[in-house]
Parts: sequence; structure tokens; C-alpha cells
Amino acid sequence: MTGTLAPPEVPAHRGRRWLPVLLRQAPFRRYWSAQTVSLFGDQISMLALPLLAVLGTGAGPAEMGYLTAAAVIPNLLFSLVVGAWMDRYPHKRRMMVLADLGRALLLAAVPLAYLFDVLTLGQLYVVAFLTGTLAVLFEVAHSTLFVSLVPRKDYVDANALINGSRAMSYVAGPSVGGFLVQVLTAPVALVADAVSYLVSAAFLARIRPTEPAPADGAGLGIGQGLRFVFRSTILRSVLLGTTTLNLFNYMFTALFVLYVTTELRISPGLLGLVIGVGSVGALLGAALTGRLVRRYGIGPTVMLSFVLFPAPLVLVPLADGPTPLIVGALLVSEFLSGFGVMVMDIAVGSLQTAVIPEILLARVTGAKRTVNYGIRPVGALLGGALGAWIGVRPTLWIATVGALAGLLWVLPSPIPKLHDLPEPDEVPAPQR
Repeated sequence: MTGTLAPPEVPAHRGRRWLPVLLRQAPFRRYWSAQTVSLFGDQISMLALPLLAVLGTGAGPAEMGYLTAAAVIPNLLFSLVVGAWMDRYPHKRRMMVLADLGRALLLAAVPLAYLFDVLTLGQLYVVAFLTGTLAVLFEVAHSTLFVSLVPRKDYVDANALINGSRAMSYVAGPSVGGFLVQVLTAPVALVADAVSYLVSAAFLARIRPTEPAPADGAGLGIGQGLRFVFRSTILRSVLLGTTTLNLFNYMFTALFVLYVTTELRISPGLLGLVIGVGSVGALLGAALTGRLVRRYGIGPTVMLSFVLFPAPLVLVPLADGPTPLIVGALLVSEFLSGFGVMVMDIAVGSLQTAVIPEILLARVTGAKRTVNYGIRPVGALLGGALGAWIGVRPTLWIATVGALAGLLWVLPSPIPKLHDLPEPDEVPAPQR
């Protein structure tokens, strides 16, 4: 099934000619607005929920680790099953609305429990786990709604708009979240994220897309997504490349703050500035990726991203000397890496969406999430273990140089020669 499910072109409203073409179309504009509001709300929760655990329940380092794990473990537990089930379920948009409403209710319950002095750390674990589970449901269904609203020729531009919102939320979200926590306290700040999910659900409820027909056949076909990924040369190369990159990048992530604050003696304020500059780089990457793809092609842009994302991070273990020189190296590193990761998210995301047949989108998305997200805690644990064994700086050298190995999976594939987005791979005949 390769026919497009995108709606017919919607005439541009005279008052919206300044908007990008996709945002002049009401269905995509509502979809993009839902994503944007939700992304900003997520940035508030990323700050408010851990603060509430520390200040409201007295959580220590171990408990904070459990809270983080509770939020991400659903990716490992449920992505494959959810992907298989969502391809059988005919109403993906409806499920996204229900996931938003569920997350709103869960987050709203936290300040209520705090208000009545019955909030416990166990409740926060449950909220983190259940919101993480609903996030898996939302993200897996999201891939099919995307192809229902966006013509193939606009995949890169649409991904650029969505990732532009993500980059902007990285820039402004923590500041807004910090202000709300400071002024309203962490429990009340969570209400803002709950409201963001309600707004997202309201936007999604106003979309009436022609969704892909549900898959048929016996059983859920849980393994079909993984089999399709490894049967497709493009998908296999990209998944192995990004998984390798993620393994080493999460080794880096686990030690970055520790190294910068203790060994490089950078203050928390300067660290915040460094991270903020990285977010600006991501915003610029979202704005320019479409131009890179149109000029050089989707394949060369993907190849560039496999270098531009990890290579600048080498400046972190390389940084030495006076504080201004160290800060300058960190700023350049974060800016260029932020630019590169956004180019990768947009280009690789568009390429993968183009190659996957619509009828398999949820299953393949679930399979990819299981592998890609599954390697992240492994990388973090490996980084911590190596840091304790051979030292933090040598481990950062291994992590930053090793991340470049992701490119080796993509080089021998057809990707470097691709100029335009390819047609979907064929759906294999079901196994008897």
C-alpha cells in the first residue's frame, strides 16, 4: 500500500500568507500546535517532577534514579507490543487524544495529593511510569497520523517544523518552567503541563484525517516490525548507526555534568548558559535542514548529521587552560552538536518515514524505539562504570570518538547516493 493518504491541498488564507505552506493547512496546523504546546509542557514537568520528589518527599540519589528509570522503562517494556497493536487499531488519532487526557489526569493528581498532604514517593513512581507508558502509546500512534496529514514531498519540511518547536521548547521551556516553579511552586507548576495535554487533546480532536486501514492477519505480528527493519537495507543501516551513536552518546551524557562541574570547575550558571547555546544551535538546525536537503539531497544530509552531531563533542575532553578558553570550547561544542542532532532528527526521521509502508508504520516504530531507547540506559551504565574504573576524562574520549563509529554502518548502504526520498520498501508476505 503506497498511495498517499494526505488530504487535498487547502487554499491558503489571505491573512496567513506569511506562514509556511504546511501551516496554512488547518489539519496540519492543529497537529503542529498540539505538538508544540505539549513539548513546552514537557519541559515544565522535566524540572518540576524531580524537584517535587526532592523537596516534597525527601528523595535521595537512589530514589531519583528510580524515578528516572520509571519514566523511561515503558519504552523497553511496551514499544513492540504497542506498535503491533496500533497497526491493528483503526483510530490512531483517537488513541493519541486519550493518551493526552490520561497524562493530564495523572499529572493533575500530583498537586492534589500534595495539597492534602498525602503525596508519597511511590505515587510519583507510579505517575512517572504511567505517563511514560502513555507517551509510548502517543509516539507510536503519532507516526501514522503524520503520514495521514503530510504529503511525501513535504516530509522534510514537516519534520523541520515539528523539530523547530522541540528546539524552541529546549530554549524557552526550562526558563518558563523555572519561573513557574519559583513563583508557583513545583506542585502547581505541574498543573501547567496537565493543561498543555488538555490543549493538545483539543487540537487533535479537531482533526479528521483519513487514517491508514488497520492491518489484517492472525495475531499481533510483534516480530514483524523487527524483521522488516533488518530486511530493509536503509532501515537496518540507519538503526544500527543511530544505536551505536546512542550507546556512546549516553556514556558521554552520564558523565558530562559531573566532568564539567568538578574537573573543569564550571559553575551551574555557566553550565546553564552552555546548554542554552546548544539549544540555539538546535533551533538553527531545524531552520536550515530543509535547505540542506534540497541542495545536497537527503542521503548526503543524513551522512553529514552522523558526523556533525557527535564530532563537536570531542571539544569537551579536549578543553583545557584558562576558564574563558574552556567555556569557549564548551559553547562551540554544544552549539554545533545541537545543530547536528536536529539535522539528524529531521533528515533521518524523514528518510525512515518514507521507506516504511503505511500499514507497518506503528510496528516498525515500536521496534525502532525498543532498540534505540533500549541502548540508552546501557550506555549510561557503561559510562558510569568506565568512569569509575579508568577515570572520567578517558571515558569521555572513548565516548566522543566512539560515537563517530555510527557512520560506519551507513557508509556501505545506498543512503549516500540518495538525493530524493525513496519509495516505501515492499511489505513481505506474511509467514505461514
